[in-house]
Amino acid sequence: MSQTIEIKVPDIGDYKGVSIIEIAVKAGDTVEKEQSLITLETDKAAMEVPSTAAGVVKEMRVSVGDKVSEGAVILVLESDEEQGLRTEPQPSGEKITGVTTAQTTPQPSALSTQPLTKGDIHAEVVVLGAGPGGYTAAFRAADLGKQVVLIEKHSSLGGVCLNVGCIPSKALLHVAKVITEAEEVAHHGVTFAKPAIDINAIRGWKESIIAKLTGGLKQLAKQRKVQVVQGTAKFSSANSITVATAEGDKVITFDNAIIAAGSSVSRIPGFPYDDPRIIDSTGALALQDVPKRLLILGGGIIGLEMATVYDALGSKISVVELMDQLIPGADKDMVKPLHTRIAKRYEAIYLKTKVTQIEALPEGLRVTFEGEQAPEPQLYDRVLMAVGRRPNGREINAEAAGVIVNERGFIPVDKQQRTNMPNIYAIGDIVGDPMLAHKAVHEGKVAAENIAGHKAYFEPLTIPSVAYTDPEIAWMGLTETQAKAQGIAYEKGAFPWAASGRALSVGREEGMTKVLLDPTTRRILGAGIVGVNAGELIAEAVLALEMGADMEDIGLTIHPHPTLSETFNFAAEMAEGTITDLLPPRKR
Repeated sequence: MSQTIEIKVPDIGDYKGVSIIEIAVKAGDTVEKEQSLITLETDKAAMEVPSTAAGVVKEMRVSVGDKVSEGAVILVLESDEEQGLRTEPQPSGEKITGVTTAQTTPQPSALSTQPLTKGDIHAEVVVLGAGPGGYTAAFRAADLGKQVVLIEKHSSLGGVCLNVGCIPSKALLHVAKVITEAEEVAHHGVTFAKPAIDINAIRGWKESIIAKLTGGLKQLAKQRKVQVVQGTAKFSSANSITVATAEGDKVITFDNAIIAAGSSVSRIPGFPYDDPRIIDSTGALALQDVPKRLLILGGGIIGLEMATVYDALGSKISVVELMDQLIPGADKDMVKPLHTRIAKRYEAIYLKTKVTQIEALPEGLRVTFEGEQAPEPQLYDRVLMAVGRRPNGREINAEAAGVIVNERGFIPVDKQQRTNMPNIYAIGDIVGDPMLAHKAVHEGKVAAENIAGHKAYFEPLTIPSVAYTDPEIAWMGLTETQAKAQGIAYEKGAFPWAASGRALSVGREEGMTKVLLDPTTRRILGAGIVGVNAGELIAEAVLALEMGADMEDIGLTIHPHPTLSETFNFAAEMAEGTITDLLPPRKR
């Protein structure tokens, strides 16, 4: 006996109207349970949606380029009864300040009540993954008196962020900033010779920064008596992990575990990834060469940061983005100054466009496009894939420990970072968006403190986002796009940097600072900043939101002059109608 079911988009957090960038099946195909059906793209992550049942596809209800939200029907499936539909209850979503986690009630299971036989190593707390969240959790647990083992598959601590992410990218972005500033100061009467690029020296400097930071972590682990085990780890039970090390497999048993296994680069199926000219963010940061023509797939934060670097080093940059704007998670008015600037520098920016084919030819990579702004097929020296990241929930055999992994590969947790297993916690990219190191750090502390008997909760009012492009874009709290979509009433105060003496003096008046506020309480709801050093400036807005500040509080706070930081003060004064540096929009 067979039955027809609709396969729908699962809980995808706060995201609404997310674009489909890839469809892996068609009508008539036979699919297995958990087989990927479609790939969605947000501003910083690509997510695969798997089938919740096995069967034959009767009808497709979506196409590439469609925008979908939770509950949208992807396809109609004919499934045999014997194949089994997914009927177990799913965790309900609890939204916490812009982060969607799956609220679960930890229930002891047979897996967690078996007698514990100690392995090769036993730990009170084992932490799986040594990225910013993982090493923070390990160090905090050690500081609270716990005996800790930290497992990391790579040779150095720090995870993706320190080794092939946040830190090396910012080092290269600094180089890019110096080069572009030297170019632009010519407009002010100072001319430098064209820079000579020593790619090996730049790479060496970047690697020295990584070595200094990761070496410092190694020393901190030693000082805290945190035992570091290098190898690839998978759960073997609710109280044990098997680690494949250089000396062979080691079984580590534990009283409590913290999963901090992070995420991996997403891939669009069908491209010739065995060609070394197709690179991801890790390959881009390796800085092997400076290609003459570089195409970047994905106009999100990661792709545009790498574009900034390679543009400064001399590459001709093209960016292709499926959505109708760059950095889809930010408001359009925040992105506009960046788009305007880079449109003059880059070879091309293709919006509402996708890549349908990449051919590996001896003379280069021949790329075929489709969409509103699609050009004729183009030949590039390298193609950078920057379409997001996916959680590593399915890579660690969490099911052997009884830990729930949802359809998207995330591990649901409660506000104390506890999974459905009472002795196992999870933090960072693997528990849900946003995939940001500073979120993981705070989650790591919460998990460690709860294991140590404290009452700690992860309840931020906002988590800031920053694109370290040129100019930088930073935002926190409610965006205008979200407010309009959710029907939330708000007022806005915006201050253009063209009226900032500091911005004019550094030749970068294209920026803007804006605040959103509650019309009744006048409290801050959100803020966005675009301009040089926006990433440094957004922290004051985060603090204002966490402390419940209103526009009067911000406007009466004396900021140093002339600075870019006072633009936040001026934006609040614009909202209150008390601004004197511009004509006030209204009087209060």
